[in-house]
Amino acid sequence: MRITYLTYTFSLAMMYFSIVVAAPIIIALIYNEPNAIFPFFITGTSIFLVSTILKKIVKKNFGFKNINDIKKSEGLCAVTFCWIFAGLFSAIPYLFFGLSPINAFFEATSGITTTGATILTHFDYPKTLFFWRSFTQWLGGMGIIVLFIAILPQFAIAGRQLFFAETPGPTEDKFTPRIKNTAASLWKIYFGMTIFALILLKANGMSWFNSICHALSSVSGGGFSPESNSLINSSNTILWIICFFMFFAGASYNLQYRAWTKLNPLMLFKNEEFKVYFFVFAILGLLLSYSLFANMNYNFIESFVHSFFQTSAVMSSSGFCSSDFANWDYTSKAILFVAMLAGSCASSAGGGIKIIRWLLIFKIMKTEMSKILHPKAVFNIKIGRYSVSQEILYQTLMFVFFYVAIIICSGFIVAITEKSTVIGISGVVSAVGNIGPGIGNLIGPLGNYDGLKGISKLILIIDMYAGRLELIPFLVLFQKDLWRIK
Repeated sequence: MRITYLTYTFSLAMMYFSIVVAAPIIIALIYNEPNAIFPFFITGTSIFLVSTILKKIVKKNFGFKNINDIKKSEGLCAVTFCWIFAGLFSAIPYLFFGLSPINAFFEATSGITTTGATILTHFDYPKTLFFWRSFTQWLGGMGIIVLFIAILPQFAIAGRQLFFAETPGPTEDKFTPRIKNTAASLWKIYFGMTIFALILLKANGMSWFNSICHALSSVSGGGFSPESNSLINSSNTILWIICFFMFFAGASYNLQYRAWTKLNPLMLFKNEEFKVYFFVFAILGLLLSYSLFANMNYNFIESFVHSFFQTSAVMSSSGFCSSDFANWDYTSKAILFVAMLAGSCASSAGGGIKIIRWLLIFKIMKTEMSKILHPKAVFNIKIGRYSVSQEILYQTLMFVFFYVAIIICSGFIVAITEKSTVIGISGVVSAVGNIGPGIGNLIGPLGNYDGLKGISKLILIIDMYAGRLELIPFLVLFQKDLWRIK
């Protein structure tokens, strides 16, 4: 690994991240919160100074000018470091509002990875801080590196390595000849949906501030809310609006872009992954609706609204809640747990294993069973009209293996530390899947993670990063060959 490429890429990304940090200052001025200006000014200035110093050191000592020939391994490493330090820098404002360093890092990581798990024990903070929570989720939803690829000329050529490092998946799903155009197109649909959500929420009675925060958090699949009880007691109309945008936050933005540009929503259902995603969502929603109606004494409308809302929230890895599902019956919780494992689509803002990987796993199983009956036959696994290479199939199996291994190892440590299997399993599954609330009253929808021990919080922070980066860039850091510095 050439340390100059890593340092220069990191300094470049963080320099522009320092400008983004200034956004909450505008909110502080609008809502007359002068005490909230200083934390974000200090944060932005600190990031800018660090990035500037690093950039000058690289240029002075190595005569470095661009990153156009960055290698894949260097791109993976650079993206991972950018995400980790974006979380660290995002934690600085929280320190000014009384949070401990570990709690500030936890909240910031939960935001930037769009997890939505919180350590806040009360909500008596300035509006500026709540905007920052939702804004970090919005940045993390599509990806901070993808944003910079879209708008910065410095990433025009090297952007390909960085783009696929930040949005890894079973296939390279790009739909324009240039990666820069792909990134820009993704951000156009992402930004457009955010504005659309904001308008609909405001038109249906939500305040401007809450509309902004909920629009940012729903489109990103994040789930942070400025309200202590999330969306409980909200009208059914508001819940359906949020449900709609959470659902599409979990759908492929690449696919949505094609559907929007061709003005053909039915194109979505020509995609095999989306059809499975919609089918799983519908089935789990109906099952949960029946369970709430039969076991929790919800009336028909309540059971229908809350079941589909929570199914959408969990599958898209959003942390919103319309009801305290920690108090639901065992069957309802089990259905939600299945939704946690199902996950969202590739190239979406959602987390989890991803539907396309489940598709490949089941197709591999079907193929292997067919080989028992027809050992000499040649089978070709396809997704839609396209054949899937053996390399992709192998990578999918390894991804699922590492995903389960991380859950088992992390869950075991957290369960032992907290002396609770429920917290260990549900907390880790929620963190790796970037879902947010776990199961149970302590870390459930109306609970928080503040009561966990420091080691548990640190493990969950690592899990959140691993889940957001979809393991690959994260696991690369553990390869000793990568650290042969040049």
